[in-house]
Amino acid sequence: MKTNNNILYHTIKRFLDIIIGLIGTVVLVFPISFIIFVVYKMKGYKGSIFFTQVRNGQYGKKFKIIKFRSMVENAEEVLKSDEELYKKYIQNSYKLPANEDPRLTSIGNFIRKTSIDEFPQFVNILKGDMSFIGPRPILDKELEEYTAEEQKILLSVKPGATGWWQVSGRSEVFYPERCELELYYPRNQSLVLDLKIFFLTIKKVFTREGAH
Repeated sequence: MKTNNNILYHTIKRFLDIIIGLIGTVVLVFPISFIIFVVYKMKGYKGSIFFTQVRNGQYGKKFKIIKFRSMVENAEEVLKSDEELYKKYIQNSYKLPANEDPRLTSIGNFIRKTSIDEFPQFVNILKGDMSFIGPRPILDKELEEYTAEEQKILLSVKPGATGWWQVSGRSEVFYPERCELELYYPRNQSLVLDLKIFFLTIKKVFTREGAH
């Protein structure tokens, strides 16, 4: 049973998420969507400027995460067509260095480096799929990196646009080490930790540490 302190904390957290989600959507997502749309049309790219992918939310509830598309439309096919590259992708915690990733569009590397591709997640936050701060929302295949007990802990909280993993190395920290970083938040969730992650995230964004 939740204590009064827990109820107050989660109420404050959801209120702040709504405010952050609303501001982020209006101030960042709308205007940047227009700019990216114009750039993609000028470059001749077809399809949506948005990319959606099914991720695991709180208690394992599935939802579609939204990002600005930094890759070609048939990115999955391009990746899997190169067996060695796909193997490296798996071993590298489901990521590839920008200079080795054939899926990136001409501006894809830039919007990743600057974390602009993540901005549409303000919509996910506003909808309640995600919180601003929490473990990174992961794919089913990534969930296999965790034990059954760890999966319960990880999925006990809403995933976040930023979190302890992101401010502790992000792309430089791979599985299985990443598991412990991701589990740190649900094990130690508090307003103080949220504030610490918030300010460290601002620092990371401006220094572009660990982003690709």
